[in-house]
Amino acid sequence: MASRKALINVHRIIRSTAVVRRCSVTPSVAPPIFQNGVDLGARFFCSSPQSFDIDLSNEEKKRITINRLLYRSKQRGFLELDLVLGNWVEENVNSMDETAVKSLIHVLDLENPDLWKWLTAQEQPPEIVSSNPVFLALHKKVMTNLNKHAAPETRAAAGQPWVKGWDDFKRGRDAPISGNQ
Repeated sequence: MASRKALINVHRIIRSTAVVRRCSVTPSVAPPIFQNGVDLGARFFCSSPQSFDIDLSNEEKKRITINRLLYRSKQRGFLELDLVLGNWVEENVNSMDETAVKSLIHVLDLENPDLWKWLTAQEQPPEIVSSNPVFLALHKKVMTNLNKHAAPETRAAAGQPWVKGWDDFKRGRDAPISGNQ
């Protein structure tokens, strides 16, 4: 009896509209992005431009959409992006129209490591990402904060990865064997 109830509950959850459906990645929808001869379009984009329906017709539906966007921006599982995206979305989502919301959803659909590298100028973003107005605003905010709070000489050169840990290569008598210990 318990397993039947569990199956029914799983079926309800799957069919529920409260669960944001994940999009499948297909290379035919996204424009081809080539880097070193490899098509990266499938890696960065979802098959649908939005993961849920955008309906800003009345206050209740607008509130639901804003709450979903806030949740998606603050609960990515990548602390730096949770903070940057969550704060930016919280400040700007109420003033967005439908096209800006679609642009935000495109940014939220990007993979965390790639998005972070592009926002912090560790790597050059693809053309389709760098032309997104939400990405441009986020990138401007991140770079302004980096330039304001961190000296350029403390960061890696453009296009180079950042140092993995603050004491990975510590030498001396009291140095750890390896890692950030």
